[in-house]
Order: sequence, then C-alpha cells, then structure tokens
Amino acid sequence: MSVNNNSHEASVTREQVKKERDAQTEKLSEKRKRIRVRLIPVWLRVIIVAVVMVLALLLGAIIGYSALGNGKPGEVFHKSTWTHIVDLVDKE
Repeated sequence: MSVNNNSHEASVTREQVKKERDAQTEKLSEKRKRIRVRLIPVWLRVIIVAVVMVLALLLGAIIGYSALGNGKPGEVFHKSTWTHIVDLVDKE
C-alpha cells in the first residue's frame, strides 16, 4: 500500500515540477519577445513587386521582338507593331 502512495506522490511532484517549469519558460519568453521592425514595409513590397513585373514584361517584349522576331528593339513600343500582332492573332 505504501508503494501506491509513493508513486502517487511522485506523479504529483512531477506534475508540479512541470507546471513550475512551464511558468518559468513563459516568463522567459515574455522577456525575450521582440518587436519586429520591418526594413521594407508591406505596401512598399507590393509596389516593388509590381514595378519588377512591369519591367520584366517590357524586357521580355523587347527581347522577344528584337532577338526572336528580328526587329528593332525600339519598334516594340509603336502602336502599329501591336496592331499588326493583333491582326496576325485574330486572322481567320
């Protein structure tokens, strides 16, 4: 019978030790919490991504028209070039 008492006391003691350890860990984590300061704000990241996408689109059009299409790089920005491309695509 005393064996059961000892094991019950040991389990209660383990639970108490675990609670104390959790409390100490929580106190330490509260002390260590940092305020995260972002170097680049979210709104600026969105603008940067949009600008990079537009630049990639323009660069791709220039490379595609001049290297693959054997045209002059500056002609990719002319309206007549795009109307010609649209006419080729819509041709029935």
